[in-house]
Amino acid sequence: MGRPRSRRFWLIAVLACLGGCEQAEKLQDRFRDLTPYEEYQASLAEAGLAGTALAKDWARAGLEALVNPVTIALPFQETGYITPERPVAITYWVTISRGRKLTFEVSLESSEGTRLFTDLFRVPEDAGDPLTVFSSDSVFRTFAHEPWRGGDFILRVQPELLRGGTYRVTLRDEAQLEFPVGGRGMGSIQSVFGAARDGGRREHHGIDIFAPRGTPVLAASAGRTRGVRETSRGGKVIWIRDPVREASLYYAHLDSQHVGSGQLVERGDTIGFVGNTGNARTTPPHLHFGLYRRGPVDPWPFLDPPRDTLAELTADVGLLGVRVRPVNDGIRLRAAPGRRGEVVRELDPGVPLRVLGASGGWFRVGLPDGSGGFVAARLMEPIPVEVAGDGGG
Repeated sequence: MGRPRSRRFWLIAVLACLGGCEQAEKLQDRFRDLTPYEEYQASLAEAGLAGTALAKDWARAGLEALVNPVTIALPFQETGYITPERPVAITYWVTISRGRKLTFEVSLESSEGTRLFTDLFRVPEDAGDPLTVFSSDSVFRTFAHEPWRGGDFILRVQPELLRGGTYRVTLRDEAQLEFPVGGRGMGSIQSVFGAARDGGRREHHGIDIFAPRGTPVLAASAGRTRGVRETSRGGKVIWIRDPVREASLYYAHLDSQHVGSGQLVERGDTIGFVGNTGNARTTPPHLHFGLYRRGPVDPWPFLDPPRDTLAELTADVGLLGVRVRPVNDGIRLRAAPGRRGEVVRELDPGVPLRVLGASGGWFRVGLPDGSGGFVAARLMEPIPVEVAGDGGG
């Protein structure tokens, strides 16, 4: 059994070299094991339930949600309610830049034991079928995905058949690497990647982080040290091999080294101290930090902390599942929460809407015709029970 598996991964590696990462990901997706979501579908078929109307609706909800995800900006959080009787899948479209990490926390509060399927898909650049990069069936857990390449992703959340409850999804964008100088931040970087060196004869393949002599230098990621030595250009240097990103991290001009070659280090460990050894001896003390993966890579986006904060939840979550209506005419239904969301239509006065979710100051709502979108929560009011119509959702 080992030989076919070896040949499989050999073929994936060859294709990665010949056709690029995109083709390799597609081939790997073809040969991967079933996800928990797919195993659940298979179990329905084995039980003779796949042909039932309810199971078909469940599968259709999952597929349709992938076609119509809500485009969101990070960080983002939504709280909503899924009724057990109607199969529903929630999807979000997010864009992750190179060097960034996507963290997502999902939970479902239900009176019954249930499985909550969480699947993350990469959207191929050629607009082909989404490629699975992560899958879980845990009801409460925090996950993280660190793509080396930036790109577009879809996160899908869907409970199993005849299960529902109050869900919460939180997505954040974070830097992949720890800042490598203790007590310092991006403002201490005074020389950036690509800057001219030696009168323009070469480029700067890293960033320079200035700090007082003796400031601790930290491991930006876990890995194994190598090349702990002294050179004429870099002075006292340390290389760390990062197996997660298949990259090498370079620390130069150290005043002293605190580790030896071949040593395992964890993220945040002190590995040395800021100095100005090597060809930096005429400059103030600083750390030259470099990132290499098949050549030099700009470390900046891998270190830059997120700038935006999570919007305060001001929408009334007590109205989840309740029918509401616009307080006046001209209120807009949008494709995503926030004023930048595309306007889908203007709502008719008094149209009944069912509140399905809440994010910041916005409600996710369902309309009587089965469509949905987002409205400003402050512009909605509950419909008295005696006049409530058949709102969507």
